[in-house]
Amino acid sequence: MRAAAFVYPWDVDGDPAAPALLAGLGLAQVTLAAAYHSTRALTPRHPAHRIVTAEYAAVLYPPDEDRWAGRPLRPYPAGDWAPGDSFGRAAEALGATGVDVHSWVVLAHNSRLGAEHPETSVVNAYGDRYPWAPCIARPDVRALLVDLAAEAAVRPGATGTELESCGWYGLAHLHAHDKTGGVALGEREQYLMSLCFCPSCREGYGEEGADPDELAAAVRGALEPVWAGAGPAGGLATLEAPALAWRARTARTLQEAAVNAVRAAAPPGFRILLHADPDPYRCGADAGTDPAHVIGLADGVVARPPRVADFAAHARPDTVLAANLSVVAGMGGAPDRLAEDAERARDAGATELRLYHAGLASDEDLTAVGAALRKLGQG
Repeated sequence: MRAAAFVYPWDVDGDPAAPALLAGLGLAQVTLAAAYHSTRALTPRHPAHRIVTAEYAAVLYPPDEDRWAGRPLRPYPAGDWAPGDSFGRAAEALGATGVDVHSWVVLAHNSRLGAEHPETSVVNAYGDRYPWAPCIARPDVRALLVDLAAEAAVRPGATGTELESCGWYGLAHLHAHDKTGGVALGEREQYLMSLCFCPSCREGYGEEGADPDELAAAVRGALEPVWAGAGPAGGLATLEAPALAWRARTARTLQEAAVNAVRAAAPPGFRILLHADPDPYRCGADAGTDPAHVIGLADGVVARPPRVADFAAHARPDTVLAANLSVVAGMGGAPDRLAEDAERARDAGATELRLYHAGLASDEDLTAVGAALRKLGQG
């Protein structure tokens, strides 16, 4: 199976040994971050640092000033954690080894945007804003995300792209000193807490036949047993379908616009994958999609192994179905089981692997990855 690993530019830029190390694992591709959210990352092998603090969501290359001139919503250039064209330098070094480079573009996840432009954020049924979650129903946010997708995806040295968070983002977020675990929230509760009630979404619910005030009240009522410890969230009665219809339509049209913008900017043969989940309720990095629609729209998807089969049911012969497997033992991954997990993913319909994350992994983890990829190659 063709295998690719996720990497940050700061894992490679300034480390002459990194490209050969990654190529030596047996990878066919590196998926290299071009636009990424804030993070604090370990770099266990870099000669110049061990911890990189990316203070805000940024592009890891110089943005096109002509594209963004005069626009209040625009991407933020990275600070000293990825100066100048860090993506370009890393892509060039990786490409010299013969490994394909695809860009990794995170879209609707940006805390600095929400802090500086609070009106762009998702607003829950209680009136709380989520500054890390831009509301994809807002026309100005959509314009930012679509243009960002095209610019960040089609970088020199990249032969394809993977678009993450191309859909709704919501409550779930590893925020600074996060203290939201006092009440356990399942997928249903996460969804209800992620429904947006900004002016654009309120108007959208109305277009689908739901009164937004009644819907917000129904969400609060459905969640009341959860806060009281009396049971799971209830239903929204007749308001459930209009809410989901609005959100599904909004995500679908954003995905269409983003993919079409990348295609218009890219050379022939440029591959476009979406990080996706077949559950339309899903918010986050793997945004909820209609499997049949997204398979017809993009060249394929990156999905969690349990979800691959849902997309495989709609796949064309040339569709890329990449199973996303964690290989960082310290973050709950299982590099020692990679060969077995890959075989199970292949049985579910996966055609490729995505390994999260070669830059964060220890030497021991990478040794296990290399051994697994050699085993898979022999099979």
